[in-house]
Formats: sequence, structure tokens, C-alpha cells
Amino acid sequence: MKTLFHELRSALLATVALAAVCCGLYPLLVFGIAQLCFPAQANGSLIVDPHGTVLGSRRIGQPFTADKYFHPRPSSAGNGYDPTSSGGSNLGPTSQKLRDAIAQNVADYRAQNGLATNAPVPADAVTGSASGLDPHISLENAALQAPRVAKARGLSLDRVGQLIKENTDPPNLGLLGEPGVNVLRLNLALDGTNNGSQ
Repeated sequence: MKTLFHELRSALLATVALAAVCCGLYPLLVFGIAQLCFPAQANGSLIVDPHGTVLGSRRIGQPFTADKYFHPRPSSAGNGYDPTSSGGSNLGPTSQKLRDAIAQNVADYRAQNGLATNAPVPADAVTGSASGLDPHISLENAALQAPRVAKARGLSLDRVGQLIKENTDPPNLGLLGEPGVNVLRLNLALDGTNNGSQ
């Protein structure tokens, strides 16, 4: 019996010590390092206007539907780009529902951007990402939307192209993946251009 209580005491002390380290000290250490070394990323990569209003995050897409804005890729996260409900549609390649949704997205994209009914459409323009929160679109997608945005805003296509270039993120570490256009940053830059601030 004495051995049993000794073992129980040792187990309880080990549990308390590990809980203190793993649930208290370690998270505080990681939090402190993140705040010290990467404060912007640790706090959500937020975009804040000069008045201190949070406009969004560089890492989370937002829905834009007006002609004067670049449109993000489709999202199945909640009602669209809901960070509390991240996720894809979970429909597989043999799903008729998925095929119908993509066909409708293709038709809508062509109509919105004045493309021919048989014009090729970038995959990211008609399919959602796995998280449903992707803030980027491909360069090809942005180039196809540029004439619509330029016309709606009364800007030259060259000026819109320059803004696309300025708001394109390179591949991760310079070599992983493709360059991507950050839709929120691009649309905010466009608003700044129309307001005469850029």
C-alpha cells in the first residue's frame, strides 16, 4: 500500500509539473518570442487605415463583387471567407454538384469579364481553396479581370497592371509555389488611386 501511494504521488507531481511547463511556460515562451520577433504576423497580419480602423488581414480573403474591384476565388467557408468556419466544399471530382457549381462559376466569370463563351478560365477563378480563406488569385486571373476594373474606375489598363504588379507576392522562400496577387491589398490600392492618394 505504501508503494501504491508513493507511485500515485510521483504520478501526480509529474502531471502537475508537465501541465505547468506544457500548458503555461511553453505557450508563454512561444507567445513572447512571436511578439518580439514577428509582431505583425503574430497579431493577424492586419491591414489598418490611418485612423486605426482594421480593414482586414493580409492572410484572409474577403468577398468583393462590384465591377470596380478584383474578385477573389470562390469560398465555401461559412457564407464565404468566414475565418471561424474555414474549410472547403469537401466535394470530390466525381460530384455532380461540384461539376455544376464549376460550370456556373465559369459562365459567370466569362460574363462578368466580357470574355468569349469558349474563352479559357483560370482554375483559381472558379474553384475554392482547401481553407476557403485564400487571399490570393493567380496573375492570369488578375490579368483577365483588369480590363473590367480599369473600365469601371476610369483608369488606364497600364495603371491597373502596375498596381497588380505592386500587390503580387512572390513564391514562398522565392521558389515554392507561384506568385499570387493579394486581392484585398490590390483593391485597397485601387481605392487609394481613385481617392487621389496614390
